[in-house]
Amino acid sequence: MQQNNQVTTAPLPDYFHFVEALEHANFEDVFSFLGVHDSDKNQVCYRVFFPEAEQVTLLLNDQEYIFSRYQLTQLFYLELPKHANYQQYQLRVKYAKFTLTQYDCYAFESSLDQQAMYLFNEGTLAHAHHHLGAQKISINGVEGIRFAVWAPNAKSVSVICDHNHWDARCHVMRKHLASGVWELFIPELDIGLNYKYSLLTHTQQRLEKADPFAFQMQLPPNTASVVGKSGNAITPIKNKKPQLNHVSQAISIYEVHLGSWRRVPQEGNRYLTYKELAEQLIPYVVELGFTHIQLMPITEYPFDGSWGYQPIGMFSPTHRFGNIDDFYYFVHAVKAAGLGLLADWVPAHFPSDPHGLATFDGTHLFEHADSRQGYHPDWQTHIYNYERAEVRSYLLSNATFWLENFHLDGLRVDAVASMLYLDYSREEGQWLPNCYGGRENLAAISMLQQINQSLYQHNPNIMMVAEESTSWPGVTEMTSSGGLGFGYKWNMGWMNDSLSYMSIDPLYRKHHHNEMTFSMIYAYSENYILPLSHDEVVHGKGSLINKMPGDDWQKFANLRCYYGFMWAHPGKKLLFMGSEFGQYSEWDHDHSLDWHLLEQEKHQALKKLVIDLNQLYKTQPALHQCDNQAVGFDWIDQNNSEQSIFSFIRYDQQRKSKVICISNMTPNVHYDFELGVPAAKNYQLILNTDHACYGGSGVGPEQNIAVINKANHGFKHSIKLTIAPLASYYLLSDADD
Repeated sequence: MQQNNQVTTAPLPDYFHFVEALEHANFEDVFSFLGVHDSDKNQVCYRVFFPEAEQVTLLLNDQEYIFSRYQLTQLFYLELPKHANYQQYQLRVKYAKFTLTQYDCYAFESSLDQQAMYLFNEGTLAHAHHHLGAQKISINGVEGIRFAVWAPNAKSVSVICDHNHWDARCHVMRKHLASGVWELFIPELDIGLNYKYSLLTHTQQRLEKADPFAFQMQLPPNTASVVGKSGNAITPIKNKKPQLNHVSQAISIYEVHLGSWRRVPQEGNRYLTYKELAEQLIPYVVELGFTHIQLMPITEYPFDGSWGYQPIGMFSPTHRFGNIDDFYYFVHAVKAAGLGLLADWVPAHFPSDPHGLATFDGTHLFEHADSRQGYHPDWQTHIYNYERAEVRSYLLSNATFWLENFHLDGLRVDAVASMLYLDYSREEGQWLPNCYGGRENLAAISMLQQINQSLYQHNPNIMMVAEESTSWPGVTEMTSSGGLGFGYKWNMGWMNDSLSYMSIDPLYRKHHHNEMTFSMIYAYSENYILPLSHDEVVHGKGSLINKMPGDDWQKFANLRCYYGFMWAHPGKKLLFMGSEFGQYSEWDHDHSLDWHLLEQEKHQALKKLVIDLNQLYKTQPALHQCDNQAVGFDWIDQNNSEQSIFSFIRYDQQRKSKVICISNMTPNVHYDFELGVPAAKNYQLILNTDHACYGGSGVGPEQNIAVINKANHGFKHSIKLTIAPLASYYLLSDADD
């Protein structure tokens, strides 16, 4: 290259005002000054700002031109005659200890899709994660990272990162006034860079925020975002049918907290990695016979004790167990094993950590400004402003990202009730009614409908599951009919009633008989999942086995009987980890499950029962096909409160296949117990939770039970059988194959 050291002879320009703005990283329209600009009709002026630089040289068309320093500032400028390729240049920047050659980020035109930004501002951009955040792109053959963040009320926004020593003066961003999005392409950056946004508010406060659209976050307690792979969807698995999640399918879910399913005590009690979980958790779930794994929230979260329910990195799989490639590996392994994969999703609230969404640009941007609508008193968290269109785009995009990017089979939406009601957990005077004077959160309702409609339209086989604890009507109704559009709802009423009943001494259960029958009054009002989740084994509630009354033998017998009742009851199934083998201790997120218990026969036996229940549930159409249809269920005797015995029939869709289910909820044995049956065929015992192989007494009927010609319970025929203590039976007619 030839060197040109000519000193600019033009009069010294008046740049003082601009320099002051650059020195304070307070420049809303930085592209109007830095970069290349016409000086007059024959010349252009190059202006660059490099803190701590000693000299800047322009490299253009095999020529070198040394910039002039503006007074004693860090602004450098150079005027040259216009040239056809004047924008294809690089800069050599000399510092005291090193020299860098780089492209000028202020020489690149915006690559932001303005139509997409219009949809973002409209609240309908389902793939906002393709446009905002840190995206690896190429402009005019130059690769780099485009940063884009929505902060409409900030005075100035900068990218701060490892590359620029976290100096807000180095990479001030361009503001798109129409969308409120700030954007900057920084050439030659790559995946793995730690970064944040430095925002100057209108009150002159300097904030440092993680990227709301970051695909990766640092491992807590560090708080920076990481330039991650935007993520193509995982490679489809050959010769594997897509997971079917229709209400007629058998769906049995194993709920997992990845950080405490199993630890590595020999290595400081560390977490298993995503790869280790793939190798250990997935075969275990397959052995148990569950159809799906449900992960508690894995969106990045700063505090372990929140279990993921106070997320910061909504687009980032937590780094606790590995990077995004490791998570892809885990998902791929789940799919390869033929399992479905669900994850908890938390659109109801977010934490107040200073690097998160709270007062993001110095204003209440993501959260509602009025604390009566924007702050959750129970969890001390912020509530999204569902009325704001951009917040809708953010949450819609986030749900879309997890389903499409990782091929998840569904999302379990946390705390839906808190979203639906303006007065949720609030006293009089602590909430504001809607425009009609009601307590319904109309904006949240509309947003949930929008998200569910969009997700099901583009991903018809998914499961959108609502954790909704009230009697809100139409949670699983289609949005076209005015429903919320979820596919499933957790049956919290069944869970509360049945656990309350099971915790009572069997002597007194006859006085609470309706707690086990009441659920059938509303069983078909929604598409239900029966949840025995993490919420029931924490915060002093004790484990499932320790909710059961009696001595140790009766505790296990009660739990076996209860599982038998649950797996026969209409509704899909969900069981939290550790409950399959009867963990005694309450769940503790800081410790592994008590795997040593499986060295004892009674815990092995309970696990075997869960395996057999899942097998029967999947192979007997009557146990799953009509979970949401009244045609699939008949009581034989729902009123036997004196003996605390429940008996009913499950049917398949054609009412040809029938399974009779009997549960004796007391420790009493009943000999020659008569029960009406619907078919004049002999019956085969296909499950006895009191069988010796499950740790039971072995008392019970023969394998084959003859029908007698005697009317009973409204049927023309009956059977006589021995009813074991605290036992559930499944009987199959000889006519049913």
